[in-house]
Amino acid sequence: MPRTMRPLYLLCFLSLLGISHSLPGQTDYRQAIDRVLPDVLKTHREFVRLPNVAANSDDMYRNIEWVDRAFTQRGFEVRLLESETLPVVMAERTVDPEAGTILYYFHLDGQPADPTRWNQDDPFEPVLKAQDAAGNWQAISWDKLDDPIDPEWRIFGRAAADDKGPIMMMLTALDLLAEAGQTPAYNVKIILDCQEEAGSEAFLSTLEQYRDDYAADYMLILDGPAHPTNRPTLTFGCRGIASCSISTYGAKLPQHSGHYGNYAPNPVFALSRLLASMKDKQGRVTIDGYYDGIRINAETKALFAQMPDDEEAIRQGLVIHQPDQVGNTYQESLQYPSLNVRQIETSWKGPGLKTVIPEFATAHLDVRLVEETDGTEQLAKIKKHIAGQGFLVLDREPTDEERLTHRHIATFRGDPGVNAFRTNMDTPIGKKLSAAIEGAFGQPPVKIRTMGGTVPIIEAVNTLNIPAIIVPMVNMDNNQHNPNENIRLGNMRDGIRICVAMLRMDIR
Repeated sequence: MPRTMRPLYLLCFLSLLGISHSLPGQTDYRQAIDRVLPDVLKTHREFVRLPNVAANSDDMYRNIEWVDRAFTQRGFEVRLLESETLPVVMAERTVDPEAGTILYYFHLDGQPADPTRWNQDDPFEPVLKAQDAAGNWQAISWDKLDDPIDPEWRIFGRAAADDKGPIMMMLTALDLLAEAGQTPAYNVKIILDCQEEAGSEAFLSTLEQYRDDYAADYMLILDGPAHPTNRPTLTFGCRGIASCSISTYGAKLPQHSGHYGNYAPNPVFALSRLLASMKDKQGRVTIDGYYDGIRINAETKALFAQMPDDEEAIRQGLVIHQPDQVGNTYQESLQYPSLNVRQIETSWKGPGLKTVIPEFATAHLDVRLVEETDGTEQLAKIKKHIAGQGFLVLDREPTDEERLTHRHIATFRGDPGVNAFRTNMDTPIGKKLSAAIEGAFGQPPVKIRTMGGTVPIIEAVNTLNIPAIIVPMVNMDNNQHNPNENIRLGNMRDGIRICVAMLRMDIR
């Protein structure tokens, strides 16, 4: 796809940083980060000003031009790997053919934004804010960045955190290494996905075509929020997702509840009994074999015990009497496949209520998958359970003859979705990452075995077969995908330190 280069303002960090006051072999970059942080945040402001919703290709090409210039100025060869939609931006820098290669993943697009729901005029015009005594966020002048920076200040704007914050952290880390006369300790490949928020269609469609371009020893995914404590965090996997729908049936057409109440069966009750049979009172799935293959050994339980999670605070925040008893802790609960009813519907969808007996009831379910489970197999177990409850299970609506012959009928439609990934926490890259971050921060990172959510690029991790770790660096309360997205300045500062530590680690 041809590109038309447009004039675009981009600050050159090397000139901004000036002459280094540090020794070439320095290991503590905190003073250097504090010195450049005001200019980093101002450049980040210019970056966030570029709207980046994937549906608008012109906007995305302006963002592509921005990162093209940014990485080219830092010694990278930048190429566009074309697809049928938007390209994948690939930036590559070879320092030593024998040093090994890490593939970094970022995404360049952001979620759509409704300006009417933001506490500022334009979601793409970043606003620097501080919290007042009442806990409300108030705009402050950007000139305040020339004073001592409060790490609790935040920049509000779409994509300020997800994912332009981490991109700026990496660019700044590269500049600080150059300023200190250093280079990355290995070869660096950087992917900038232009459609992550829209499902990563372009990137996923190019996995086979550009397999050699994506080849690396390890993959690090710089996306998502860190642990709520804001301590450096390493996430070694994420859950996959499958989905299905279950429909039960009453009379062929909706009936008046006065005329046919007590005569025409209501499919909602059949559906409710079916759903209730799938979980016990403690919230554990009762479907045969649903948790097969999952073993939580003593070492893994010890890891969960070391997590700085406040279980009582989680319960209070959710305002629940007690959690489901699937795992002993929040983290342990994420190691099992879930079964969630996300919506129930009947035939009437208009405003108000009607005194009708609906002709059908449908439950839409999602299943969060873990490394030990497969989407197709989990759906098969659900389908078998439905049949075991006495239902004729179909993949279509029943015929009149089937309705007259069978008392209990269920239509089951499933999508196996995408399976989970999990990298062994004892893998060499996991140990090296942990040691590098501990060396920079004086304490080990929070290690999350599996995060609860699902990212679109799981397919890439599984297809490319590269050990992958997620390195989330933005604040948990960044409101990603929601109005008033923000990045905490303390997380920007610490994220730069994390990137420096990663770039300097020996992966051989």
